[in-house]
Amino acid sequence: MMIAKQQSCPQLLPLIFITLGLTHATYGGYLIGIGSYDMTGPAADVNMMGYANIEQHSAGIHFRLRARAFIVAEGPQGVRFAFVNLDAGMASQLVTIKVLERLKSRYGNLYNEDNLAISGTHTHAGPGGYLQYYVYSITTAGFVPQSFDAIVTAVELSIVQAHENLKPGSVFINKGDVENAGISRSPSAYLVNPADERARYSTDVDTEMTLLKFINGESGKSIGAFSWFATHGTSMSKDNRLISGDNKGAAARFFEDWFTSTTKSSSKVIGNTSATLYSRLIQKAKEINATGGTSCGKTTSQSFKVRKNDNSRFVGAFCQSNVGDVTPNVLGAFCNDTGLPCDFNHSSCHGNNQLCLGRGPGYPDEILSTKIIGERQFQTAVDLFKYAKEELTGKVDYRHTYLNFTDIEVELDGNNVVRTCPAALGPGFAAGTTDGPGFPGFQQGDTEISEEWKRFRDSLKKPSKYQEDCQQPKPVLLDTGEMFKPYAWAPAILPIQILRLGKLVILSVPGEFTTMAGRRLREAVKETLVSNGNGEFDDDTHIVIAGLTNTYSQYIATFEEYKQQRYEASSTLYGPHTLSAYIQEFKKLAEAMAKGENMIKGPPPPDLSSVQQSYLIDPTGDSPPPGKKFGDVKQDITIPKRGSFQKGERPSATFWSANPRYDLLTEGTFAVVEMLQGERWVPAYDDDDFCLYFKWKVESGTFYGLATIEWEVPEAAVSGVYRLRHFGSSKKTKESPTEYFTGASSAFSVS
Repeated sequence: MMIAKQQSCPQLLPLIFITLGLTHATYGGYLIGIGSYDMTGPAADVNMMGYANIEQHSAGIHFRLRARAFIVAEGPQGVRFAFVNLDAGMASQLVTIKVLERLKSRYGNLYNEDNLAISGTHTHAGPGGYLQYYVYSITTAGFVPQSFDAIVTAVELSIVQAHENLKPGSVFINKGDVENAGISRSPSAYLVNPADERARYSTDVDTEMTLLKFINGESGKSIGAFSWFATHGTSMSKDNRLISGDNKGAAARFFEDWFTSTTKSSSKVIGNTSATLYSRLIQKAKEINATGGTSCGKTTSQSFKVRKNDNSRFVGAFCQSNVGDVTPNVLGAFCNDTGLPCDFNHSSCHGNNQLCLGRGPGYPDEILSTKIIGERQFQTAVDLFKYAKEELTGKVDYRHTYLNFTDIEVELDGNNVVRTCPAALGPGFAAGTTDGPGFPGFQQGDTEISEEWKRFRDSLKKPSKYQEDCQQPKPVLLDTGEMFKPYAWAPAILPIQILRLGKLVILSVPGEFTTMAGRRLREAVKETLVSNGNGEFDDDTHIVIAGLTNTYSQYIATFEEYKQQRYEASSTLYGPHTLSAYIQEFKKLAEAMAKGENMIKGPPPPDLSSVQQSYLIDPTGDSPPPGKKFGDVKQDITIPKRGSFQKGERPSATFWSANPRYDLLTEGTFAVVEMLQGERWVPAYDDDDFCLYFKWKVESGTFYGLATIEWEVPEAAVSGVYRLRHFGSSKKTKESPTEYFTGASSAFSVS
């Protein structure tokens, strides 16, 4: 989809205002509120959540992570629900528990486990250590309180912001296809689904995006948009070490910036491109040296933010859906050694899973791939946003229950009764995917385990015969559902939830449904609602899956896909009838909602906060070298021979710096590009911009920390004089107060 370029013609302004919802006040009978808060975790030393790559530790920031929330209520005391989208790998049961405790202290029972949904985008480039089950903490050196607290606080404060912003308003919905932003990474598994079922769909992935547009009823202005679309957050590879929201976080950044630039006049100086000006800029830059490190306050970096969180900014969120088998690496998977396509059934190269890797559209540049896939979602969202005309009206409602998924009795075809199993992982899980290969020696589709791996498995926990029989045809590599030392390895109690906003129904699922699994669930729920809803629901009812919501329990494949035991099936924890159990239990929720009946709560999940263990070592880089200060420049800007930088080039500077774990600089920034305007330095870009990179490391052979700031000069940058500024914090001892510092590079010009 194409977006018309913004022009300055006055006659186009009414059209722009109409498409953005700025012409007149409107009120659809709801109270609506939008919120957003910085949730960027530790930018050094912490293992990233997603790839389970023990060597992938954070070492800087590409752009910041956010929690984005919306609340819809029928009135001040009416039925309501809150939905929070996290730039995180997935939701966490412990995060949900602690957020609810904080909200209860603020609002009583207004927000509770029934009407709060917390969903992850599934970026694989965020700090881990925030989930409570042991299997998800092995590569993160246990529980990481700093990661956990950053997320809990961001969720809480995004909801607080949305709650405080509640005003009369309207919600509009639109749908459309996103072109070439995801393909199947397990096409051979999809093909084992029934032919007549597959014939009903034109593709082996869902290409549809569903978008909500929120309009303030008092001002008539758009205040936010939330969309759901399925594609993995794996544009950034398992070798990446920069914190990133991946393609969905990028789409959100592009969307929010687009809206702001379209509704407000630009504050940037318009550049003069004359040769005389270039010469003056170069000369001016030569006169300005690095500042040296100086002390500053805890919140000083917040005043240098380009996008200040003043509770009034437009919020654009890109949420996850049935993403299980969908990869953003749309060029396909190829063998690194030969360049040929990987084996179709096993995604390996002559039996080696390590050689088979998916390629994004910007291959071999993963950041370019992230940008392209983000732009494709963003562009579709803009188009849907502009032309969203269907207004949602009707009830706000919700249903929620907890289920012990290790032992659900499932009725198939009315008389055949089967059961789910305790959680277990198979060898296909260990093989990894084309987005990120796992352990050597495994392949997707493996149905045998070597004697060596069996001995290793049994040394941890030998699976019971019941478990082995129950999980068939999956061979049990890790019997996580029967492992409880040092504490539970996998969840047993899972939440399922339905949220309703008029004719929109959101299914909150605690895992990653494959494409066909998601289609079956949506279809079953819609059929149940229509047949029991006394006309409240019909064929125009919109059903959306919100993946990775409220907790995390890995994958959900179809019964047929489970037989092939590729990665997604091998990671379907509760056995071959997992999907059937979800469909059965969601139909019960849907029927209760349609008939206005309540649900039994079910057994609550445990709070394992008291048994968490943390092995992450304390930060290093506590002091600069003798004679240096934090914020001093170690390596200044290297000026090109022509005297100035051009678009696409990367000026960079390296500063003596302490470990960024000392303070996350929440709603602040570690890096700023400043532009000289008259005699004032004005922030132009910060570490929430896609073009700016903050990197941190310990100097080789020492314990001294170094921060490098790189700026890829964007096409939108205007000619002028710039410099790079760094913010950080340090502690002399564990007991000493945190000290804050800043420093700026020498100036340079951009032509």
